[in-house]
Amino acid sequence: MGSQEVFPFRERVWPRDESDVLMPTTRGWAALGAGIALVILWVVFGEQLMLGTGVFLVLAVVAGVAYVRSTVPKVVVSRHIVPYQVHDGDRAVVELSLSASRRIAQAVVVDEVAGLGTARFVANRIDPQDPMRSHYEVLCRPRGVYPVGPAAIRVRDPLALTEAGGTAGKIDRLVVFPAVEDLDGLPTGRGHDPTVNTSRANFAQIGGEDFFTLREYQHGDDLRKVHWPSTAKRDTLMIRQLEMPWQSRALILLDPRRSAYADDEAFEHIVSGVASAFRHLFRNGYTPTLWTGTGSGTVVGTAEGYGIAMEELASVHASRALDLTAAVKRLRRNGMAGGVLILATGRPDDATLGMYRTLGNDFYRTILMSADSGGGEQLVSFTRAGATTISSDPSGRWAPEWRRGMERAWSTATAG
Repeated sequence: MGSQEVFPFRERVWPRDESDVLMPTTRGWAALGAGIALVILWVVFGEQLMLGTGVFLVLAVVAGVAYVRSTVPKVVVSRHIVPYQVHDGDRAVVELSLSASRRIAQAVVVDEVAGLGTARFVANRIDPQDPMRSHYEVLCRPRGVYPVGPAAIRVRDPLALTEAGGTAGKIDRLVVFPAVEDLDGLPTGRGHDPTVNTSRANFAQIGGEDFFTLREYQHGDDLRKVHWPSTAKRDTLMIRQLEMPWQSRALILLDPRRSAYADDEAFEHIVSGVASAFRHLFRNGYTPTLWTGTGSGTVVGTAEGYGIAMEELASVHASRALDLTAAVKRLRRNGMAGGVLILATGRPDDATLGMYRTLGNDFYRTILMSADSGGGEQLVSFTRAGATTISSDPSGRWAPEWRRGMERAWSTATAG
């Protein structure tokens, strides 16, 4: 399953507030109706047994209301999600624990992972020393960020005549990263032997030791690199950017334009390809920057940053309108350059070619990933311009196409 991270353990007390619902059950309403009917019959016929039975039924419902009302605030729910970050197609286990400070005769717990499923548990008796523990498995598909909970709880009295219902605590998150494939082969860089690059690049992932520049803090940056004097002066967090090896820098651009893709399936396929390439480069020592259409990209040099970038891919959607040329020019002004540039799109078009012409000269190797095997003419234009082209339609896989693309790049590098 990959990562075995555990969502932080949290206790959630069910408060008694306006969201709680206190009312008789179906059995309770029947008992209450029968009790009132018997009292009316007693008035008509004067039979004492009818009065006693009717009063007993009404008092039983009233006693159930009092019991449940006193029990509701004592219920505590705890939840674990293992792991809470998974890839599309993996499974996660949600573990629930329901405890109480006093005995509860019956409780029903409903926990929902929005869009993926609902689990329902019934506990006939919960003692303070013996909490209810249960778990359920979730098939995580498709990618996305899913809220889990809050748990809905109904507590009943021993005769199941009344119940109180409400929700427990806050909402947890289950993050489903895009599906990934294991890729083989790395793009050659200046001065690298292609046979060495087939196994592992020899790059320093966290950068060098020499000071390079200051920049504003980005989510996922190591707080140990905060430059406090500059932070105090500018009233914003500033990070000491250490110089990283030129060849270890990679920029991965996902074309978010809806018009570039034949359908939603093609967009999902390119997102999977980007996630696979991103993970592959990160694992092999690169410090990649991921751009999905907004901002200046997410620079990833740590495991925490990797999770942030993958979550960005988990929630990315195709955009109807985007000035791709202007966005890429802004990236170039930010000093984007390095060893590898990956352009990921559906059908390559003039805007994609403009991206390459704007950024290609700042990178030693450019890879075009296309989620459409029918764009032959445009692919030839990229190949002639010096890019390595990799295409795969939604019915295919990225791994074999990536391998063939790397082999073509190695042969070209060797011949040159």
